[in-house]
Amino acid sequence: MYSARDRVEHESWLEELEAIADRLELSSDAQSTAADLFLADVPSSDRSKRAVLAASVYAGSLVAGDGRTQGAVADAANVSRLSIQSRWKGLLESAGLEPPRW
Repeated sequence: MYSARDRVEHESWLEELEAIADRLELSSDAQSTAADLFLADVPSSDRSKRAVLAASVYAGSLVAGDGRTQGAVADAANVSRLSIQSRWKGLLESAGLEPPRW
């Protein structure tokens, strides 16, 4: 879990998450879940933060039943689809959720 200090420390990243969610027209539940997933596992490297942010948006949209494709999220977040593909399942597992087994 994360602390309120984490939310303040990563405020600019959460604003970016909100902008991505708005571009994708995600529900507030999906956006909230994405923020929780991101804050629970923020990498130390700024370079990795954007990829984890995008993976959090993708995973959050799935959990909230407001799913978007990896490609759509990648475009909205300006990352590669592979960046999302390689991280989203780990984010869900770290949060104690089981990823879908399509």
